[in-house]
Amino acid sequence: MKTIFSTAILFLLTLIAQAQVDTTSYPKERLEIKQLLRSQKPGTVIDCDDFIAVGPKGDISFTRQQWIEAQKKEKVVFKSVMPIAGQEIIRIYEGTVAVVNVLIQVKLGIEGKDVDIKVRRLEVYHKKQGKWCRVAGQGTQVDENLFPINATGKL
Repeated sequence: MKTIFSTAILFLLTLIAQAQVDTTSYPKERLEIKQLLRSQKPGTVIDCDDFIAVGPKGDISFTRQQWIEAQKKEKVVFKSVMPIAGQEIIRIYEGTVAVVNVLIQVKLGIEGKDVDIKVRRLEVYHKKQGKWCRVAGQGTQVDENLFPINATGKL
């Protein structure tokens, strides 16, 4: 009986181990996403047409154009978006989907005033026809008074 039970447990553990999804491989795709994150400049389009974004007030845009219109309405101008080195967590699924968590330094113009903030972003990218585009994104401003960030970007 012990042998049957042990064999069954070993068999189940083997199945579980094989069922794990490999999200840490894909070095080429991981590098492509890192380069995409570092190349973001005002006016650079990295969003898919069906991009879904959640704005700072919790508003949802269901297309890239809706997101642009929401920023205009709120009088928000993105002056720069820079990822903080070493703060990218990238998971690649089957070589065509990437889930990215990244800490970024954002410089904004809001109603004529300059604002510098750090934001923890969660973004989803899809690779179609050999090119990556962002399909979803949402960020949370990091409150450095409550959670100071050291020089390496770690909380």
